[in-house]
Amino acid sequence: MNPANPTMNATFSEILRALEPARTVLVASHLRPDGDALGSTIAFALWLKSIGKEVAAWNEDGMLEKFRYLPEADLVAAPSGSGRKFDAFIALDTSVKNRLGTVLDAIEEPATFINIDHHISNARFGALNYIDSASPATGQIVFEFLKAAGAKITPAIAANLFAAISTDTGSFQYPNTTARTFQVAAELIEAGVNVGALSQAMYDTQPRRRLELLRHALNEVKFFFEGKVASFSLTQADVARLGVLPEDNEGIIDHLRSVDGVIAAVFFEELEGGKVRVSSRSKDPRVDVCKVCGLFGGGGHALAAGARMSGGIAEVAEKFLKALGDEVGRIA
Repeated sequence: MNPANPTMNATFSEILRALEPARTVLVASHLRPDGDALGSTIAFALWLKSIGKEVAAWNEDGMLEKFRYLPEADLVAAPSGSGRKFDAFIALDTSVKNRLGTVLDAIEEPATFINIDHHISNARFGALNYIDSASPATGQIVFEFLKAAGAKITPAIAANLFAAISTDTGSFQYPNTTARTFQVAAELIEAGVNVGALSQAMYDTQPRRRLELLRHALNEVKFFFEGKVASFSLTQADVARLGVLPEDNEGIIDHLRSVDGVIAAVFFEELEGGKVRVSSRSKDPRVDVCKVCGLFGGGGHALAAGARMSGGIAEVAEKFLKALGDEVGRIA
């Protein structure tokens, strides 16, 4: 199935029609998943199961410990087997195809490949694509899709979508949060979300090792370009010493970005195989970190983007910070 114009969005009706004949469906999202990726995956999988589909929900990293509070979290598993056949594949919250990771290695690619996402840098790799970069979260797009499908929003689906939207909007704080986002949140609460319990699980429950990571970040933070950029680095030796997991990194960068005078923050994480994961955040729309990450093969959103770069962590940091400094210097 190849649309005549892959730059155009498929309609929800077209996606529904494509799914109708499918008996087996795989739902997956990007490696190193966040709350939006996993919440959207579980919600979509629950709906598919409710209409009689045989569903697998995969992520290269499986279900992360920190998101086990999500209802039906055990639906998400690491890829199993090889050459598995599915009638349809739904990729959620994934801007480039290779970020699906080992999920791609485990399947025989189906004809019906559907790509639903909100990243402006999405490469439109599906046979059917629905990309809405104005949406603050893929979870909000999934909600609109399920509404259009006439789906019953169960309490479990509602909680997963609420978590997806809340975590990807910084608890409804980021600039792309709209009036519609609050309307969707209200409908999800009416469908059965226990806001207090869910919020406590999302924001007030963390392992002690994450506090140790935050202590390390605050001790190691460096400021550049007259205090407009803050960054910190995490080597593999640091990881071993602190005993942290990759999922513990999420949100640490926000502490750096929150410093008065800082416009952009960057986190450099040393990976195996001579790679460095770069995570960047901006709080000024004039400083487009997606543009900077794009220089190094990455992408995301204007105010939140990432990349994976080859080289030593000091070398990568120097290259990236120079490019970011050029971007920041344009508004000085």
